[in-house]
Amino acid sequence: MRGIPSSALILGGTREAAALAARLSDLGVPRVLTSLAGRTVSPEMPAGDLRIGGFGGVDGLASFLRMENFDVLIDATHPFAATISQNAVEASALTGTPYLALRRPEWQAADCDNWLSVASIRDACDTIPASARAFLALGRQHIGAFAARDDVHFIVRMVDPPETALPFRSCDLVIGKPSADVETEAELLEAYRITHIVCRNSGGEGAYAKLLAARDRGLPVIMIERPPAPGGRSHPSIDALLAAFN
Repeated sequence: MRGIPSSALILGGTREAAALAARLSDLGVPRVLTSLAGRTVSPEMPAGDLRIGGFGGVDGLASFLRMENFDVLIDATHPFAATISQNAVEASALTGTPYLALRRPEWQAADCDNWLSVASIRDACDTIPASARAFLALGRQHIGAFAARDDVHFIVRMVDPPETALPFRSCDLVIGKPSADVETEAELLEAYRITHIVCRNSGGEGAYAKLLAARDRGLPVIMIERPPAPGGRSHPSIDALLAAFN
């Protein structure tokens, strides 16, 4: 691309997406529309316009891009949102809309971390030892597979209360967002006597404090690694993405 666009569709749901919408608005982009999947009941309002809900697959997104005639499609979704990212790549190709991806770098284990790297939710479920007290830091749409482990006590944190009962034989529910404060996360680990953390390698700073708290206590972290990102090269920061406009 050449120059700052006059309109941008951001596929959002991350802190980086909200920050990007603010930067583009500050740069004077006339139309910035952020699209959210709608999994959070009361999302924070980004700069510019907001759209909530799916598009209806590749064809629906392509139709929306054609109808709205955006200059650029920016994928700033969660690193594990593989379906929408793949849809974005394909819709971009169908419509000729330039595609950019903003994807924060992965977390890297330090020598003093006790991480067990696995490839999938299923592998993570199988890795938890019997009688563990496992903290599922995954999001509500990814916890169902763990219901088969009736020999484990689960601690589940959700932003919003679930509409139905959790599917576990034994569990505690914590309502709230991850804290950026290490001591706050450490207090949660101690209060619920957590022996293992299960999480995805999302990257970023927002959910990293729990990993620092686990490091301080030598707790095992079952780390689900990212799937390959579609569409080739992605940008690790907002500054790097904005440089692609020049």
